[in-house]
Amino acid sequence: MRLSLLAVGRLKSGPERELVERYKQRVEGMGRALGLAGFDIVELPESRARREDDRRAEEAAALLDKAGSSVLIVFDERGKSPSSEVFSEKIRHWRDEGRSGVACVIGGPDGLDPALRQRADLVVSFGALTMPHQIVRALVAEQLYRALTIIAGHPYHRAGHDDS
Repeated sequence: MRLSLLAVGRLKSGPERELVERYKQRVEGMGRALGLAGFDIVELPESRARREDDRRAEEAAALLDKAGSSVLIVFDERGKSPSSEVFSEKIRHWRDEGRSGVACVIGGPDGLDPALRQRADLVVSFGALTMPHQIVRALVAEQLYRALTIIAGHPYHRAGHDDS
């Protein structure tokens, strides 16, 4: 199974990009032993449409095209806030089902088109706070790494219980 992070907009050079890259390398290193084929980070350009709804729709179409048949995890403040253990169990389940990939989606500055949330297998929220997209990317990459450490029984994740 292949993991991917699909995001609208380009992450500039700097500490956030370096942090995402560090987790990307960790995911790739750990993923091979767990039957995962890699971790792609795909940056899509922001739509230049005039209307906000049109921008969201264009970005959604591009994101869905890149996701293909992958399981779709959409990050949106209206989603659920699963524990890391529940999140990792979902990834384990999809891997064991033989799914081809898991695509984690982060929308653009105008937010997500409803079509993305409707197509999503899981809508995840890091809380109701508005966060910069570069921080959300780092959080998604870290949670993917954490999920793999939980699946592998690695000591990186030390929480003792599941609060889902």
